[in-house]
Amino acid sequence: MQKLIVGLGNPGDKYKNNRHNVGYMVVEAFLAKSPVGDFMVKKCNSFMNDSGLFVKGLVEQYHTNTSDLWVIHDDLDIPLGSFKIQKGKGPKLHNGVNSIERELGSDEFWRVRVGVDNRNPNDRTTGEEYVLQDFSQEEKNILDKVSQEICKKLATS
Repeated sequence: MQKLIVGLGNPGDKYKNNRHNVGYMVVEAFLAKSPVGDFMVKKCNSFMNDSGLFVKGLVEQYHTNTSDLWVIHDDLDIPLGSFKIQKGKGPKLHNGVNSIERELGSDEFWRVRVGVDNRNPNDRTTGEEYVLQDFSQEEKNILDKVSQEICKKLATS
């Protein structure tokens, strides 16, 4: 069965470098470095909170089992520079992932949980505000290294 990889984010230039768009960024890195033969790779074309409808449409279009679905998304429960790949387990709160679970009627898909939390512990910006801010150049450098690791894992999973 072909693996379906979907990067979550928000469409449009306004959001291009936001932490919430890390799913798009990893997908772009994957497409640039990996042979796509065994994979269907897409960027969600809807806003984060409506990701479920887009993903459900892809699952139906490509007749994909949820066990072959890999969703790449930002995660504030994980520090910047780290990631987790887990099936059926996600962050405490993520509206994009919740939307997918609701539309699919299942949580049994893979999550590529990319850590984006780099907030100052003494000045904690709210999560909702933080994920819509752009990465700094230093953070982008860290993210590039993490993206390379994720791409290797996805290509061999």
